[in-house]
Amino acid sequence: MKRKDYKKQKKSTSKKRLAMKVSILLTLSLFIVVVAYGASLQKKAANVVENAYEPIPERVKPEVREAKVEPKQDNVSILFIGVDDSDQRKQGDSNSRSDALLFATLNQEDKSVKLVSIPRDSYVHIPKVGYKDKITHAHAFGGTSATIDTIEELFDVPVDYYVKMNFNAFIDVVDALGGIEAEVPYNRIEKDENDKNTIHLKKGLQHLDGRHALALARTRKLDTDVERGKRQQMILQSIMKEAVSVKSITKYGDVIEALGDNMKTDMTFDEMKSFLEYAKGGLPQVDTISLKGYDDMSTGTYYWKLDETDLAEVKQLLQAHLELIPNSSNLTDGRTNLTGSAADEASEDFYNE
Repeated sequence: MKRKDYKKQKKSTSKKRLAMKVSILLTLSLFIVVVAYGASLQKKAANVVENAYEPIPERVKPEVREAKVEPKQDNVSILFIGVDDSDQRKQGDSNSRSDALLFATLNQEDKSVKLVSIPRDSYVHIPKVGYKDKITHAHAFGGTSATIDTIEELFDVPVDYYVKMNFNAFIDVVDALGGIEAEVPYNRIEKDENDKNTIHLKKGLQHLDGRHALALARTRKLDTDVERGKRQQMILQSIMKEAVSVKSITKYGDVIEALGDNMKTDMTFDEMKSFLEYAKGGLPQVDTISLKGYDDMSTGTYYWKLDETDLAEVKQLLQAHLELIPNSSNLTDGRTNLTGSAADEASEDFYNE
């Protein structure tokens, strides 16, 4: 080989080695940044969950739970409680009423979720006071504990965990994710978080910010409380879909900050991390369930009377999903068509019930 060609080849080899070193250095730097970012997020999230941690020691667990569940290996249930703690909505109650109740059972083996929307006007027995009333009043009567006891009696299953958020968190989380995609059923001017008619909902598939998503979750004036529950299920799934997308990774810090002081839960940080298993490979299978029933104004006050046959079927479905009973049910998944009666036009004002 000629000396000139040798020098040229040596120079080319040196450039390749330099390029390789730079690539390795950049890759290592990127890895360090990602790890540091992840560690920072973990610390931030751990602090938020620690501040949000609020167990209910006085509550007696159902006999079916002889030992504390472990989300990594057990089927568990979670009750999501949405409340509005604003002065306008408390209306003199020591505790605000629950404005949204969603109950989820999670099956560890197939990583599936059953998500039940519970209409706020459902006429149920409330153990705290010993008589039947709207389920939304359970929280006003006795806070989180009374709401959990009511749900456990209603479905005859244990509530293993709860997550309670006020609507400030809802708005901020949606905004932190950059908004969500949701199907709006009709054109309507709706109340905002301050009870002002400033929200303009437009029919069709829309990209919604937090304020518009909250208005969509609340509205029911042109349809039913059951349809409202189905919208809440849809919105929760839209939030989940956005949260697990790759583009949202850099937004997690903002989401964690959005939760801040606006969330309470009896889950530890490690327990909460266990549920990430359900999101591996994308969204888990989520079957939405609506409770069948009918409008009742016989007492002069509006109630949603649950269909007892349908309620018994839902109980069986949830118990089987938690594997508390053999899975011999003939029920099919995705019961969102079982929605009950038409619009509750005879209902009293939504916020004064």
